[in-house]
Parts: sequence; C-alpha cells; structure tokens
Amino acid sequence: MAVQGNWDASSTVGADAESLYVPPEFTWARYQAGRRLPSPDLESAVASARAGDGYLWLGLHNPSQRTMSDLGEHLGMHELAIEDAVHGHRRSKLERFDEHLFFVVSTVAYQERAADAVPEIVTTGELMVFLGDWYVMTSRHSGPSRMPEVRALVEQESDDMPRGPSRVLYACLSVAIDDCERVAEQMEDDVEDCEQLIFGDRREPDLERTYQIKRELIQFRRCVAPLCAPLTTLYTREFSQIHANAKPYFRELAERTQAVRETVLALEDQLTNILQTALARASFDDNRDMRKISSAVAILAVPTTLGAIYGMNFDDIPELHAHYGYFVVMALNVIGMTVLYFLFRKFKWL
Repeated sequence: MAVQGNWDASSTVGADAESLYVPPEFTWARYQAGRRLPSPDLESAVASARAGDGYLWLGLHNPSQRTMSDLGEHLGMHELAIEDAVHGHRRSKLERFDEHLFFVVSTVAYQERAADAVPEIVTTGELMVFLGDWYVMTSRHSGPSRMPEVRALVEQESDDMPRGPSRVLYACLSVAIDDCERVAEQMEDDVEDCEQLIFGDRREPDLERTYQIKRELIQFRRCVAPLCAPLTTLYTREFSQIHANAKPYFRELAERTQAVRETVLALEDQLTNILQTALARASFDDNRDMRKISSAVAILAVPTTLGAIYGMNFDDIPELHAHYGYFVVMALNVIGMTVLYFLFRKFKWL
C-alpha cells in the first residue's frame, strides 16, 4: 500500500485522544469506491472516515506490542486480536468482535530448488486483516509482500466490485488464493517429476525427494484447508462490515479454495501410491536378486559337494582307483550344474 503519510508521536486520532507512537514502516491511505483520496494528515483522514467520507486503510509489517496496544486502544480492538497480531497465528480463521472482524489468512509461496541443495519448497506467511465499519488494517507476518497486487485489485474499476473496507479484505484473500492456486500447479509438476524418477530407467528411485514433496504438501494442506470454513462464514452470515454485494465474491473465493484443497488431497494420495509402489518395487527387486543368488549357490553346490566327498581320506570310495573315475565325476558335475541351470531358468529365477 502506498504511503500517504506517517503517524508520528505527536499525531493523534482526535482532539482528546492520547498521542500514538507508530513506527516508520506504518503506512496509511484513505479510499472511497476504489479511489485513493488526498488527505493532509492521518488525523484529518480519521475524522473524514469516521464521518462516512471514505474509509481508512492502515498497513503494518510485524508490529510491536506497543504499536498494536496503542492502535487497539484507539480503534477499539479486542485484546485477543491484538495478541494474535503481535505474535502471529498459524491457522486461517475468522473472529467477530464487538465492532470489527478479525481475519487471519495463511499465505504461501513456491520457492525454486537449487540444483545442489534441497531447500524448503513451500514457504508460508501470515496476513491479518482487521475490518471495521470505517477502517481496515492489514498486518503482515513473514512471507513475501503482495500488497502492490492487493492495491491494484482494490483500485480496479468495477461496478460490481464490493465497496468499502470489505473490498480490501476481498483483494487480500483473492491474491492469497491466487498464490495457492499457483503453488498447487507447481506442486503438480513436482509430483509428475517424482513419478518419472520412481518409474523411470533409474536403478535406484529417488525416494528422498518424494518424501520431501509429500512433507511440503502436508504443510501446504495445513495452510489451505482451514481457509474454507472462514470464507464460507463470510458469505453465509450477516456482518455489518461486509457489504451485501461482496458476498458473491467471497463465495467464489470459497469455491476456489475448495478446489485447491481437493487438488492437494489428490496429490497427497498420488504421492502415497507412488511411495507404496516404489517400496513394493524395491522389495520385488530385492527378492529377484535373492533368487539369482540362491540359484547360483545351488548350482555351485554340486561341484562343491562332490569335491568335498572325494577329498575325504577314505580308500573304499567308488571309482576312486578307476582309470576313468576322474572323467566320470567331472561329467556328473557338468550334468548336475546344467540340469539345475535350466530348471532355474524355467522357474524364472535366472
């Protein structure tokens, strides 16, 4: 969100309000019907927004306890929402307090892997949205910033686009779900690559990468799955902060999220089947090798046994002193080994 001004330590929300400290990265702007309105300072912007002339959009990044406490006191925020805004919350949720809604959405981004390393594939972050009747405040924790895309969507001209603070909430959620869809598509490519590595020409399948993709899919699902219920609540229940025209848009977001969730579940099942097949294939290869080894041992047992018998220190052994005894024993060796060889070939052990 573009900066129109900073609320310094000497600025106040109203004539009787206490001074409020806000860090330099704090940004704000006043909007009306998707257009940014000029405001000389934040105090006048707050007064205009309270009077119904547009709404105020406040932006924070990793706010401190002091900042959120001061903002919460002036904006009437619940202490539990303030605590979540400071310390973060790992799951998407929607909570309704006295005068505002509090929405937490988990954000995701796909990180390309280096050729010689195995880094994290799916990186996660958090975006929190406080929605009031005359203001909206976004607080970002970790993850890449997508505020330029959010601002562009808010400022997009549309007769049907929801107006007011709910327009910012819709833009934040829409961009977050766009990222989820993009990550889902890239994870589909990764799963296909894993399938090629497992069932390709490689002698030893790359199970390590397959396990890594499955672990990242589980993390991805933990970000996407909890988002379905809050989105459903937005368009099925009445909230004073949500414009009536916005409900179809939130329903469309819920459907998109459900589609992503189903894709992730399908990819997880596919990876599970790939891993099970790879393990079964490895077990089959081991059994095949053991059959070959057993066949070779059985064939070599024939000359070993005969050699051990005729190596004993006995005088009365058949054919021991016969003129052709050596050739008879060698012939027996060859015949026995040949018979065993063809038997094992018939049984497909060799």
